[in-house]
Amino acid sequence: MTSDRSLSNSTVTAIMHVPLEKVNIADWLLTLPDAEYQRCSHAHIAAGTSTTDDGRIMSINVETIGDALIVQHYVAEVKEPALCRMVSISDAINKKGRTKVKVEWTLSARRIDDQTTEYTNYIHASATDEFMVFIQEHGITLEQAAAARQIASDAHNREETPNFAASIERYALKQSAEGSH
Repeated sequence: MTSDRSLSNSTVTAIMHVPLEKVNIADWLLTLPDAEYQRCSHAHIAAGTSTTDDGRIMSINVETIGDALIVQHYVAEVKEPALCRMVSISDAINKKGRTKVKVEWTLSARRIDDQTTEYTNYIHASATDEFMVFIQEHGITLEQAAAARQIASDAHNREETPNFAASIERYALKQSAEGSH
């Protein structure tokens, strides 16, 4: 079996009509109301924040991707206004049972011009040791699991990215308006 345990890679971009200086992805993500998260995708079920045992901030996201219910426990490795890199050992639950998948989620913003910013939503999922045992027990090859996950992840990312961008834009404009009073 290949040493590359990649299950999916998906990158989608969207335009935000707000200057880069007003964007704060970290604040948006770590204060995102549950209802706003749900509005960003029909597959989003719930979101909230928590901490790890050692006090690091965590974003908890519950959603469906393909036929699996995914509970993500994203820990912020980088949390800056224009870049968040979140890593989760996520619970993946489907009709065959429960396993774990590693998910790396990178949210970034880049200046296009003085009034326009490009948002990029990058998601990479890879198989954990537990996942490798799970698929072997169910007669599924890594290639089969990866093909299914790639299709599901791309579809999910194409739906949520423009909605995340619109939400980040609204958040930036609201914060800017509140700061000007």
